[in-house]
Amino acid sequence: MSKRVKGNMFVCQSCGTASLRWMGRCPGCGEWDSLVEERGSSPENVAEKEINAVALACADSLDITRVLTGNSEFDRVLGGGMVPGSLVLLGGEPGVGKSTLLLQISELIAGKGDKVLYISGEESAEQIKLRGDRVGAESRNLLVSTQTSMEEVTWLVEKEQPDMLVVDSIQTMFSPEMASAPGSVGQVRECTMRFLDMAKRRNLSTILIGHITKDGAIAGPKILEHIVDVVLYFEGDMSHNQKLIRTVKNRFGPANELGIFEMTSRGLQSVENPSGMFLAERKKNVSGSVVMAAMQGTRPMLVELQALVTRSSFSTARRMTAGVDPGRVTLLMAMLEKRAGIILNSCDVYMNVAGGLSLSEPALDLAVIGAVVSSYRDIPIDDKTVVFGEVGLAGEIRAVSSVSARVREAFGMGFEKVVMPPTNLDSLDNNKRKELKTVESVLDFLEAVGL
Repeated sequence: MSKRVKGNMFVCQSCGTASLRWMGRCPGCGEWDSLVEERGSSPENVAEKEINAVALACADSLDITRVLTGNSEFDRVLGGGMVPGSLVLLGGEPGVGKSTLLLQISELIAGKGDKVLYISGEESAEQIKLRGDRVGAESRNLLVSTQTSMEEVTWLVEKEQPDMLVVDSIQTMFSPEMASAPGSVGQVRECTMRFLDMAKRRNLSTILIGHITKDGAIAGPKILEHIVDVVLYFEGDMSHNQKLIRTVKNRFGPANELGIFEMTSRGLQSVENPSGMFLAERKKNVSGSVVMAAMQGTRPMLVELQALVTRSSFSTARRMTAGVDPGRVTLLMAMLEKRAGIILNSCDVYMNVAGGLSLSEPALDLAVIGAVVSSYRDIPIDDKTVVFGEVGLAGEIRAVSSVSARVREAFGMGFEKVVMPPTNLDSLDNNKRKELKTVESVLDFLEAVGL
């Protein structure tokens, strides 16, 4: 079989769409002047190779032994620690603390005796040393290098034989085999594949830092997130000290886990009690305030949901939310008008999750209704009450998941009453049932919380 040389392609730097000829506008995403020529490659002739398949039942089982980093929140979002040979991608806004956190993680692992190689394509060794002094990074096992060439990084890994590799960032890496500039779709894809091969072949735990676009997605082709084993998003408002890491993808553990950190003068510190942190500044006996038992991955936490309902001075009422889906809030208010006779079409409604957390689970519905009606009628809900449950359009209260963890967290934080769906009662211990209040409809709920 003869080889056919693949010609040069024009690749969109926004979405990765390939074209045989240059076009002013990308046919995939519609972006103007985004197609860049990339050098083609000669496909390998596999006709003479021996290729085999193996039955799944006969394949060897993999016994995963995780390596604890020493940071409890980072270990949580990884699913219980680093898996040797895994490739992790961490993305986030500029200045949120990605480099600071990974320098701390590198120091913790190096302090255990493992060798860590920290590759930076954005800062000099002297600049990294300034941050290292602030977070207390002083281990001799933590090596720093400022390289951007994949060939040089590969040579350095072969020379130093590290146990863990950190790359800051993948957008600064380039391969001389590619004609495009660093940060382009082709370079990001090629360098990520090289790091993946290095991680699997050497059983080397590797963490890549990724830039994000103005839309909040990791820069580069979407295939980048498909290649890696774990995708983490670093979230945080610059005006708050609280920073969040959310697991978007994890081949070795549960997705949607949440790690919570607090930025201090000594770097990012783990928050062991997030419920206490989110409720620390809550005012009691105030209308429009409801405490909800939420689930973030496998972790229960109590958060405060606030609502403010006022008479609108415009012909069209305003609906503004922070941390809650505005479409879901509008849907629940329409249900309240039909099933409970509460007319809100002439009122402005503002809703916020205190602490900057974003919630999307169905168990939020009951708290939304409680906060809106409490503010509308200006009647506070008992400050020792926690609520959770999904609400249907017929006004029924539906079951949710992880009820035992929610109830345990509520009573552990000193709350005395939990309002929940009736169908979840069978999954709880008998000794807890007497402290719970089940409601079957929205009208039952409003009566149970005194609204």
